[in-house]
Amino acid sequence: MIELKEFTCIECPRGCRLAVRIDSGVATVSGNSCPKGVAWGAQEAVAPMRGLTTTVRIEGSSRRRLPVRASGDMPLSRLLDAMAAIDPVVVRPPVRRGDVVLADLLGLGVDLVATDDLEADAERGAE
Repeated sequence: MIELKEFTCIECPRGCRLAVRIDSGVATVSGNSCPKGVAWGAQEAVAPMRGLTTTVRIEGSSRRRLPVRASGDMPLSRLLDAMAAIDPVVVRPPVRRGDVVLADLLGLGVDLVATDDLEADAERGAE
């Protein structure tokens, strides 16, 4: 069975309108102005991937939330599962930008990393 999908490419500022034809699991992409569109369109049509940015709770600080992000893309179909796994995570200071907050999220080979420093309240006042 042949399946046709259309996307607006997000790999560069051009925003090309891609047409993707999937035949027996093989994606053929047209409408791209650069090679990035071929790879992105094929991936998006067969197994879409997304980045994840969120926050986790903080204990032992006047701050309430710490911004975090996934170290790489993950399947779109697993984003809600990832958020459920992140929900109970609580960090305590000190945390440094780049520290792994949760390793190997859902066994996907993607870590959850801090995107900001978190000092203990006494240390923050000394800055």
